[in-house]
Amino acid sequence: MSLASTAHNLVVLASEGAENHGGNHDSLNPYLTGGAALGILLLMLWVTTRLNRDR
Repeated sequence: MSLASTAHNLVVLASEGAENHGGNHDSLNPYLTGGAALGILLLMLWVTTRLNRDR
C-alpha cells in the first residue's frame, strides 16, 4: 500500500457519513466559544503576572 492509496482510503472512510453529519453542532456558537477561550487566556495571563512578581 502506498501513502497515496492509504490517504485516499481514509478520506473515503471519513466521508461516508458526511451527508448525514455536517460536522458542526447546532449548539456550538463560535462567538461564545472564542469569547470563552479569550476570557480563559486573559485570566491565565492575569494569574501568571500576579504570581510572577519579584519580591
